[in-house]
Amino acid sequence: MILQPVGIRAIALNFPRTIRTNDYYRNNFPQMVAEAEQKTLARLFVTDNSTDIWSQEVAPYMSDPFRGTVERRVVSPDETSLSLEYQAAIDVLQAAKLQPEDIDLMLVTSLFPEQVTPGNAAFLAGKLGLSSAAWNIESTCTSVLVSLQTACSLVRTGEYRNVLVVVSSTYSRYTDENDTLAFLSGDAAGAFIVGELQPNQGILGTKIANTAATCGAFYNEFTTDEQGNIRMFIRGGKGASKMFNETTVKFIRLCCHGAIAAADVSLDQIDFFAFNTPSAWYSQVCTRALGINPERTINLNPFYANIGPTFPVANLYHAAQAGKIRENDLVLVYTMGSSSNAGASVMRWGDVALGTPPAPPLSLSLHNQKILISSALSH
Repeated sequence: MILQPVGIRAIALNFPRTIRTNDYYRNNFPQMVAEAEQKTLARLFVTDNSTDIWSQEVAPYMSDPFRGTVERRVVSPDETSLSLEYQAAIDVLQAAKLQPEDIDLMLVTSLFPEQVTPGNAAFLAGKLGLSSAAWNIESTCTSVLVSLQTACSLVRTGEYRNVLVVVSSTYSRYTDENDTLAFLSGDAAGAFIVGELQPNQGILGTKIANTAATCGAFYNEFTTDEQGNIRMFIRGGKGASKMFNETTVKFIRLCCHGAIAAADVSLDQIDFFAFNTPSAWYSQVCTRALGINPERTINLNPFYANIGPTFPVANLYHAAQAGKIRENDLVLVYTMGSSSNAGASVMRWGDVALGTPPAPPLSLSLHNQKILISSALSH
């Protein structure tokens, strides 16, 4: 069956202003850094010296209290998930040369919104001046692929023409600074436009599977902060490490091979792989699980930490900006979300417009930028 060419037409990325390096935690939380192995990190990522891929790739990072993360971007008091989403949406509309009235549907993932609601879709629609439908989509770190599959299906039916997808993650608001999980958490927003492309371009195949086996890896806890205010914090479950050991490689192979089969292509034909990288070693686990060359992917975790559902947008944006993805290249995107879904999509890249580049990481101002960017793109 020949699919109608539908996929990503434009993509944009937006980050908060504040960048926290590891020195921020060394200077402000020296005891927590010293005791990192007794806190959440020790429960989340533990190696038992076994021969499985996960344990082998985690092992080199166990002596680093930050587990390979160098920087993370966090919202300031005057920034919100909605403000990050708004700027990303405006940027991608400008890149695509579209106006809000050209959008027929908007799909939004907010992990997490500031208000106690399912998401920011209605709030963002009002701020953008959209009159079209606006839906909240939630599948944790696989939300982008779920939104992409939904948008492409609806455009192919003719129900909608231009779909705006917006995603944000503001983990810092919901991560206790006294918990080492803060070392691994960052904030970001991304947006892309889904519409018709040139013949043979766009999404060719998708495979999504539920991750019920990871339920309990993370949970949300309501507590009070040091000022006595009620807060919701993300916590790492005690059995998380065992869950990751047992499920990560399984889901990588299940979804990636499933998407490749659906697209009727082979693994060797894929020009570039974009894996979500919630940890510094995750891309290495993926490349080993699939038996591919690490130079065919990207690892942004050291620069951004875990930005959750925004990672697919960031990976695709930076790879395209660096010339690692070119028009008509075959690209595979893979994500895994705890307590939700894992998924992979194979697409033939179109003439994708890029939004304004984000400010470079602080570490890039201290070293040769080309060397560090090249390094991130080859691990």
